[in-house]
Amino acid sequence: MPNYLDSLNSEVKAYFKILSPEFPLWLLDYISTPEMDRISKISINCGTDYSKLFNVRYWYSNLEHSVGVALIIWHFTHDKKQTLAGLFHDIATPAFKHCIDFLNGDHEKQESTEEMTTEIIKNSPDIMKLLTRDKIRLDEVCNYKDYPIADNETPQLAADRFEYTFASGLVFHRVWDLDKIAKCYNNVTVLQNEQGLPELGFKDAKICEEYINIISCLWPQWVSNADKIVMQFIADTIKIMIEKGYITIEDLYHLSEQEIINLIYNCPDSYISNAFKKFQDANQVFDSESYLTDKYCVGVKSKTRYVIPLVATALGNKRINEVSPQANQQITDYLNNHTSTYAYFDFSFNPEAKTLVLKKPIIDKDDNNA
Repeated sequence: MPNYLDSLNSEVKAYFKILSPEFPLWLLDYISTPEMDRISKISINCGTDYSKLFNVRYWYSNLEHSVGVALIIWHFTHDKKQTLAGLFHDIATPAFKHCIDFLNGDHEKQESTEEMTTEIIKNSPDIMKLLTRDKIRLDEVCNYKDYPIADNETPQLAADRFEYTFASGLVFHRVWDLDKIAKCYNNVTVLQNEQGLPELGFKDAKICEEYINIISCLWPQWVSNADKIVMQFIADTIKIMIEKGYITIEDLYHLSEQEIINLIYNCPDSYISNAFKKFQDANQVFDSESYLTDKYCVGVKSKTRYVIPLVATALGNKRINEVSPQANQQITDYLNNHTSTYAYFDFSFNPEAKTLVLKKPIIDKDDNNA
């Protein structure tokens, strides 16, 4: 994948420049491996690109997200191991990303697809050769949860959470522009949290308050009925396609999202293909407090995504809800927010009731597209 940076649109280039004013050129070799190229064909938006319910400004792939995470980590640590752990954190994600967690019944943690990370890196001749060149061990880069700057528990702030907040608010819901991102990001530093661990936080409470004011507009979108029903519909479609033998689990790791959608369109079972076309044409989702048997009706919980960042104060590092009544109220309002029990599309689609849990696909060591 030559000229990766040249392939980016001007806004993403400028955004990456904010995250790391100097791009670490050594990272390009890792970005150009087939395993990373695979996730360039997977959207960060978990299937919502394919629904009229949302207006996605442009394609932002899982690769862009992973590079963004890596750039944040590099900017604050200049540590190759941590940076690569961030770059690789989604290397095992299948097509449609967290929709497959929904398929696996992992609606609230959304971590069921992460377990193959080590296997994919280990079986990549290109990545392993680069790691050997850079004198880095596999176990030092295969779990970004080892590095609190890269990832930590909600509601702490880490590079992964930071990046998808910026990206979603830039290309999806458009609550950011580049100037606002720069103002916020340039106020961030590494602080020590309550456990004595390093954590990204803010130097200035007012800037942190502005950050919360903006991203609190995103939080309800990520748990909205529209978001959840789209992810569940795609999960159910993939489930029935696998159960009926039209695609395989391995296809989710070898084909692009668009290639899989084409297989759904051309599925011999018109019940499936027609339902997917109705899904794509739907421009409204309806709420209900009771389950409707004659509609595509779902009631699922979803991961609660939010942050309560640290901020440096004269009295030490505090959480923003401790020093800002406004931020505290916005956080409380979100946590107390409830959606209707069910959401439905105005058409019927009833995949088989049994749950299909995806098993780990066989990753061929010689298959560079794994």
